[in-house]
Amino acid sequence: MESGLKIFSNDIPVNGKRVIVRLDLNVPINNSKIDDDTRIKVIEPFINKLIENKAKVVLLSHLGRPKGEVVSELSLKPIFNYLEKKLNGKVYFYRERIDSKAIDASNKLKPGEVLLFENIRFFKEEEEDEETFAKNLSKLGDIYINEAFSCSHRKQASIHKITKFIDSYGGPILEKEIRSINLIIKNKKKPVTCIIGGSKVSTKINILSSLLESADNLVIVGAMANNFLKFKGISVGASLVEKGSGNTVKNINTLAEKNKCNLIIPVDCNTSSDVNGDSTYKFLKDIGSKDMILDIGKNTIDLINKTIDSSSTVFWNGPAGYYENKNFSAGSLSIAKKIAENTKSKSLISIVGGGDTIAAIKNTGLENIFTHLSTAGGAFLESLEGKELPGIKALKKN
Repeated sequence: MESGLKIFSNDIPVNGKRVIVRLDLNVPINNSKIDDDTRIKVIEPFINKLIENKAKVVLLSHLGRPKGEVVSELSLKPIFNYLEKKLNGKVYFYRERIDSKAIDASNKLKPGEVLLFENIRFFKEEEEDEETFAKNLSKLGDIYINEAFSCSHRKQASIHKITKFIDSYGGPILEKEIRSINLIIKNKKKPVTCIIGGSKVSTKINILSSLLESADNLVIVGAMANNFLKFKGISVGASLVEKGSGNTVKNINTLAEKNKCNLIIPVDCNTSSDVNGDSTYKFLKDIGSKDMILDIGKNTIDLINKTIDSSSTVFWNGPAGYYENKNFSAGSLSIAKKIAENTKSKSLISIVGGGDTIAAIKNTGLENIFTHLSTAGGAFLESLEGKELPGIKALKKN
């Protein structure tokens, strides 16, 4: 665990106390309906435990990027409607400014009741990490709990500066995220295999460099792999390739060799001239000028599965192909099934990050088998890079 970081536990008395919980309820909403409630479901048991322990629960969250303006489409009202049905206590919704009236509203809560505030990013002071605003936020409670690890890489008032003015803790879900990261880069159970996908190698150069220092195997999949194939002189046809990526790929290859990390790239593929078209299996040498590589092939799947079989820890971030078209989902589904199988039968430590990867896993119905599914996005990746997140640093100073 992070040194100096206070984690909230159930033996801390909350009866009659106002407990501010900063959440990340940034969920997809269309026509006032929540499309994916994963992030809310994860936090429900903790909120219900606070309710059970007679806390006066104050919830803060953002939705989208309104940039300090009131944007009706980004209101938390649909989330309030959801929580009203799901939580075990009376839920109220507060839509006004964070001022003395807001403080009065929090004080009037009865033990076991919940007050959800409107989108915290409707106030420009939030993203400015403005001190007076943070101080006013702190007056909404007696205890503050950060359960928004996914936002902790940002210096914002409800994540960062609020901790100057109130007794502050990390929440149990935030703690789990940090423990999962440490299982990859610090307290790792070797051999460690990292499977990384995505479209641009430049956006993940820092994480790739960091993982090369701790991983035994680094598997490159997705459109990112096209850059590695091209670097080796293999024609990738009309596949997506990032311009100017040659030096980056060269540096990653050099680092892999220096750290004695086995760098694995596709040996065959499934292609099409249309992302919405049918799949055609090809060896790399047979890729035509109009072909797009849209998934890994069966030999690559076998190679990755054997690597997973030899691993004690697996981290996966980024689908293996264009899984949105089922014709190109075989790679991602096979990886998901193999990791799930080994997690269940061989005590594999399996950690998955990234919304697209989790969406691919959900297509298998095996999401509950994995050791940890992180929805923390950029914060998770920055932690893997070795960066100290402002929100975590602030909790240590408290």
